[in-house]
Amino acid sequence: MPIAEMPRMSDYGVGGAEWMPLPWSWAATRLTATHNFWLVTVGADGRPHSMPVWGVWHEPTERFAFGCSADAKKARNIAANAAVAFTNDDTTECVSVQGTATLVLAGSALDDWVSLFVAKYGAESGPEFGDFMRRHPMFEVAPTVAFGIIERADEFAARATRWRFS
Repeated sequence: MPIAEMPRMSDYGVGGAEWMPLPWSWAATRLTATHNFWLVTVGADGRPHSMPVWGVWHEPTERFAFGCSADAKKARNIAANAAVAFTNDDTTECVSVQGTATLVLAGSALDDWVSLFVAKYGAESGPEFGDFMRRHPMFEVAPTVAFGIIERADEFAARATRWRFS
């Protein structure tokens, strides 16, 4: 379970007696329900790259996975720099996660992730979706830090939360 703490955002009014961290379950619910995530990678040249991806947040392991083409810019960027960030698709109740991506190799880990993808996206993708996912690189992200922000005036300063993963 990640550790909740107050983010360093005092210039935005975060802190004070009213501040109370959001529970991790708040973030996990939003990550689990997200259909299209925003993924940010950084290439060897230091240039960021942001693209929407289908992904799965697996709460029991506190891991995120996504797939892409072996020739995709995000795959090339991760080969040069494994640091990534991903967010849910809600700009009012935002969850932003930073971590390290690793390629999932064939075997039970890949099978487990493919099963989760098929359960989440298979109905809209058709019966060959699992085979499609197996033919392309799958990356697993181990989070290091996450932020939860509620973009409503009455909740922003009192609820903004940073979580550290061990």
